[in-house]
Amino acid sequence: MNTPGPGNDPLPPEIVRSLRCSVCGTPVGSTGRTVRCAHGHSFDVAKQGYVNLLHARIPAGTADTAPMVAARVDLLSSGVYLPLADALAKVASEHVEGGLIIDAGAGTGYYLAHVLDAVPAAYGLALDVSAVALRRAARAHTHAGAAVWNLWEPWPVADSTASLVLNVFAPRNAAQFHRVLTADGLLVVATPNPGHLGELGDLVISVDGGKDTRLEETLGERFSRVERREVIQRVTLSPAQIRQVVEMGPSAHHLHRDGRRERLDAVTGSVDVTTSFSVTLYRPVP
Repeated sequence: MNTPGPGNDPLPPEIVRSLRCSVCGTPVGSTGRTVRCAHGHSFDVAKQGYVNLLHARIPAGTADTAPMVAARVDLLSSGVYLPLADALAKVASEHVEGGLIIDAGAGTGYYLAHVLDAVPAAYGLALDVSAVALRRAARAHTHAGAAVWNLWEPWPVADSTASLVLNVFAPRNAAQFHRVLTADGLLVVATPNPGHLGELGDLVISVDGGKDTRLEETLGERFSRVERREVIQRVTLSPAQIRQVVEMGPSAHHLHRDGRRERLDAVTGSVDVTTSFSVTLYRPVP
């Protein structure tokens, strides 16, 4: 993996040029560890390398917490979801030659880093509402930068600037996807299929059969679907990995219900599970 060293600029200049002030919408520049627009609105770059462009509080329970991020790092580093990362990288290598890749809901930057490895001429912007997660994403790749932002709000990104928008298990803001993509850009959405991790029962939030319909309704008239790829495998999860897969996602917010925490803590044996994802490709409609 092409990870940055201690001397790397925390925000590559290509990323800074793609950003817009989240207060007034004008272009920004960077000086030292500060991002600033011509009107004097400024944002500090954290020592971990990300910039926080938010200027409003987010609802409690919206952002990934430190324990959720730690669980995700541990699980992803074990390679359980590597087939999905490889599938996303393959799509990118087939369709993108360079330019800006935005990972909307990037988390720790795991998938973005794999995609950037597959497209060496590209640079990536990780957007996520969790500053804890972006501490990892900002250092995930030498060609990546990271900005804290609420994806449901208008993005602090220039119009028609991205060759690829990546959306993996994250909120889907179709209007912003469409606005930031170039006319010939590509939207790639990864979603879990019904039955994903179904062997774990109600320890994980189940995926209902209506997700495809909701996805198409969300993207509406702004995008046309061009291809779908399935990524399905059987994998054996150790007790530690079972805890990680439960604690890294939204299921972590519900462990206090119905004795789920007690049942999770009682897991002592490995479980064979199915991981099942769809990777769907869309083109923007003019």
